Amino acid sequence: MIRILFYVLIVLALGAGFAWLADRPGELSLIWQGSRVEMSLMVAATLLASLIAAVLIVIWVIRVVWLSPHSISRYFRARKRDRGYQALSTGLIAAGAGDSALARKMTARTRGLLSSDQEPLIHLLEAQTALIEGKYDDARKKFELMADDPETRELGLRGLYLEAKRLGANEAARQFAERAADKAPHLPWATLAALDYRSQTGQWDEAIRLLDQSRASHVIDRKEADRKKAVLLTARATEKLEADPKGARDDALAALKLADDLVPAGLIAAKALFREDNLRKAASILEKLWKQEPHPEIARLYVRARSGDSALDRLKRASKLEALRPNNAVALAAVAESALEARELSLARAKAEAAARIQPNEGIFLLLADIEEADTGDDGRIRHWMNQALKSPRDPAWTADGVTSPEWLPVSPVSGRLDAFEWKQPVGQIAGPVEEGTLEAADAAIRSLPPVAVTHQRAEPEPQQAETPAKPKHVIETPEKTEEVVETTAVPGPSESVIVPEPVKVEKKPAPARTEEPVVEPFFGRPPDDPGVRDDSDKPLAKASFRLF
Repeated sequence: MIRILFYVLIVLALGAGFAWLADRPGELSLIWQGSRVEMSLMVAATLLASLIAAVLIVIWVIRVVWLSPHSISRYFRARKRDRGYQALSTGLIAAGAGDSALARKMTARTRGLLSSDQEPLIHLLEAQTALIEGKYDDARKKFELMADDPETRELGLRGLYLEAKRLGANEAARQFAERAADKAPHLPWATLAALDYRSQTGQWDEAIRLLDQSRASHVIDRKEADRKKAVLLTARATEKLEADPKGARDDALAALKLADDLVPAGLIAAKALFREDNLRKAASILEKLWKQEPHPEIARLYVRARSGDSALDRLKRASKLEALRPNNAVALAAVAESALEARELSLARAKAEAAARIQPNEGIFLLLADIEEADTGDDGRIRHWMNQALKSPRDPAWTADGVTSPEWLPVSPVSGRLDAFEWKQPVGQIAGPVEEGTLEAADAAIRSLPPVAVTHQRAEPEPQQAETPAKPKHVIETPEKTEEVVETTAVPGPSESVIVPEPVKVEKKPAPARTEEPVVEPFFGRPPDDPGVRDDSDKPLAKASFRLF
């Protein structure tokens, strides 16, 4: 377009010049070798322009004739190069599609039409063809040649890195990734791989420096870079916590600024602040994290912030957490644990059952078993809760790549990936019936709880009424007293109903006061370890009549 405009401007300038001469006529006289030539100025200008055009045409003709051999050779060379690029393109497409025969054919044709010095992609085509044919040694040699060439260094290093990962040579893969990251920090794959390897070896300072470089060059998204840097700072703070609590506190607080929902960072910051006796700031950090997402470790650290607190003080702190996030299973479980320690068993049972209805899992049913043991000591009810725990989903834990860890780790032990651990329910739990582990099943488990074992209290002696029907009993006589012990019989049914007899009148003989152990009747008829049948043949039996309810 610019050339056309240039030519148009030249034509306009010539036309303007001739028009200017036509408006200003004149005569031109020329004496040459004794001859006098006279002509008008317009004719002279036309002859001069024609002479210049003729000279240019002659020069062009001479140049075309002189350069014709080179032009012809260049034409055939360009045609050959076009055919070579066409074969190279077809070969790369065939290699990507897995057509090894066509890829090998196009590789040979490309070699005949193009030179590898002029086109480095020929090495890539040969390496890809060797890979799909299973000739990994040949492919590795090609990648090494490409890694030595400055023009194809990054491509060769990536090929070597992928081959090392395929063979499981992690150290070689790390070296290739480090080399690529140093030479070309703008490559995302090299930066992320080097970052993971430095994190696996605990080189937190080097990993943070590499991450800052990648963020400056816009290789990694800002949000992702902030998250990864927060994880790295938390990992470094974890290592510093014992030897340098102040440095751990600074790193953990910096991590919270980058990712305010990172629970491990908040825990490390709170622990460091507790060691500095800064309870108020530590509690504020834990409360802020708790409001975002309740976590059992936050509750445990918050409740036991001060080692000198009593059980009732810890219960008050747990109740404060519940007030921040009401109707939450984790908060209810924290209150139930603290209430159990404070021996507030009714409160502990109510909170634990509410948590089980919201989020039934293994831990909450085990907690109910502990509460049952402390409250009633009934083995049958304890086994009921233990059975529910076996059938319920497992508690959430720090999980990465199918592996659980008792504590948070910055790097996955399986894949070596940074920031892989998540707080979630582990996979691979034992499968049960469809209804187990659901909210309806938890509510049904609570409603189907066996009744508490009946403990008979001694009543004041009263004259026995004649119209009261006799109850099934055995009369046990001792030197001190006469006591009637009621036997029960379990009635089979879907809800395992139990026959609970009415209270029986007991007669006592005057005797010195003596404390006796109450007789407990389990809900299923006999104690867990059956002592056998009692021999009461020598005792008089009263006339019996049974009542179901």
